[in-house]
Amino acid sequence: MEEGTFKSPGHCANTDDYDADAFQWDTREDCEVRQILDRVADKWSLLVIALLDRRVLRFTELRRKIDGISQRMLTVTLRQLERDGLVRRTVHPVVPPRVDYELTALGMTLHDTIQSLVTWTEKHQNEIAAARADYDAGTKPDHAPPGRNETSVIRHETTSDETRRCEQCGTPLRPAGTGRPARFCGTACRQRSHRQRSHA
Repeated sequence: MEEGTFKSPGHCANTDDYDADAFQWDTREDCEVRQILDRVADKWSLLVIALLDRRVLRFTELRRKIDGISQRMLTVTLRQLERDGLVRRTVHPVVPPRVDYELTALGMTLHDTIQSLVTWTEKHQNEIAAARADYDAGTKPDHAPPGRNETSVIRHETTSDETRRCEQCGTPLRPAGTGRPARFCGTACRQRSHRQRSHA
């Protein structure tokens, strides 16, 4: 059984309690709608469906046209799309073997939706590029990388605390690289403390 699939495909849990405009499907992992979205919305599936628009391509042609995809990933993607009824696989009884792929009628309806997404992306790509540049340049204080403010607070609190000292000899301790507060200045003091506890 494929990862992410279930023995009985049941529909999503009851969504009547939600506003249909704001919450159109159940986000839980076993929701059938979410499973389909996970399948058809990944980048490789989108590229395959786009390339098969009103034409038939062989496996080698698809792999050559999709930059960066491995043979195994293309095989898995095509198999999943075929299983979902979006792609038709035709094996021709010739030597060497020839296998063609094309969109089914259902797959063609999905291509129309994908084309709308591509059109939106092309229309707004300059705005997105500008937003990325602003974010990367740090010109948006409210959009600081996650954790940076928290890290600064922790660092300030650490440096403002009284300097810790070795429990054996009293030597000032440097901050531990592991994030855990150090107790001894070295192995000798640690072993001496261990011996003292053993004889206590």
